[in-house]
Amino acid sequence: MTQQKQVAVIGGGVVGVCTAYFLAEAGHDVVVIERHHNVAQEASFTNAGMVAPGYTGPTAAPGMPRKILSSLFRSESSVSVKLSTERALWRWARSWLDECEVDRYRINRSRMQRIAFYSRDLLRLMRDHYQIDYEQTQGVLQLFRTQKDLALARPAINMLAEYDIPFMMLDADGARTVEPSLASHTPFVAALYLPEDETGNCPLFAKRMKYIASSMGVQFHFTSTVEALEPEAGGVGLLINGKRFSADVVVVAAGAESARLLKPLGIQVPIYPVKSYAATALIKNFDHAPRAAIIDEAYNVSLARMGGRIRLAGITEIGPRNDELQDHALRTLVKVGSDWFPHAGSYAKSNFWSGTLPTLPDGPPLLGATHVRNVYVNIGHGAHGWGMAAGSGKVVADLISGQTPEIDLDGLTMARYG
Repeated sequence: MTQQKQVAVIGGGVVGVCTAYFLAEAGHDVVVIERHHNVAQEASFTNAGMVAPGYTGPTAAPGMPRKILSSLFRSESSVSVKLSTERALWRWARSWLDECEVDRYRINRSRMQRIAFYSRDLLRLMRDHYQIDYEQTQGVLQLFRTQKDLALARPAINMLAEYDIPFMMLDADGARTVEPSLASHTPFVAALYLPEDETGNCPLFAKRMKYIASSMGVQFHFTSTVEALEPEAGGVGLLINGKRFSADVVVVAAGAESARLLKPLGIQVPIYPVKSYAATALIKNFDHAPRAAIIDEAYNVSLARMGGRIRLAGITEIGPRNDELQDHALRTLVKVGSDWFPHAGSYAKSNFWSGTLPTLPDGPPLLGATHVRNVYVNIGHGAHGWGMAAGSGKVVADLISGQTPEIDLDGLTMARYG
């Protein structure tokens, strides 16, 4: 029988909420500490909606450095790099470049897919058990505008075949059979269809799970900022809004803020906050709206239907952080929507946001114990937070409960960084 512990989960994104749920299910006394007024207000709020293990992979991939360089001076591009003297950025960038080598890419992608497939299976069980509707759709269609885009994706496609992940390579006619509303005026050379991958509304799911976790006894403390963590006898001390509290165990699931909390404890993690953009447009013509999710490989932008809205997400902005919405990023999102489904919505009138993704240079998240007693991490999911949230939360809850996780954790723990 699991010994009940008082566990504080720092972070109310979808990863933190799932962690709290599985900890409560295991019989622990759980509180979630979140600086915003509700769950899923940062990276989870701008999430692309992908629960797509077949698509999940690191940004550090063969050919990506050249692709980034070629896009820097375009008015509409997938990446923006702002020059900076920040040492953390340059250290992260050097590590990222090393991970673009093909053997490293294969290792990192297989690690990410291991947790992503496990997570998707758990999500389906949770959805069926609690009858959760989060505006989910079935199927993901990747579109390749040029042969160069297709060539860059070849290592990922080869791994799909090796791991027996269902997929179909399609020509333009075949892609329009899957997605009849695709615009005829935008050319592309091929498409990859992943029939078992899914999309849905991440913030809506997180709020549903908050309600379920609350009914199990989880307490959510909003507008509460954790200023510091301090080890203490038998547990961990937390300084929250100037007041000190204690817990038996702390799980850091604070996204990009995690590195700040962990550093004073001597826990160094190479997380860098990468800015990402999202746009949500109302559907004005449902007959011309997408059925499944679309990924434009040229611009690394995804497009997913969420009820009566279309969510576009992507655009990577690396460099000094600010809250400004850059025109080039918004133009790119509008272009992708207009290129593929021009009559579905008024993309220029979208609601636009930006969020910060907690990104590790190699891609897989970090789960489990640290060298500081009773301090655990569930961090570094990058753009795939929702796609890995359920699995990551279950793994961390199992470890805290003294249970053996149901998947191999090789390459997913702090041991990866020595």
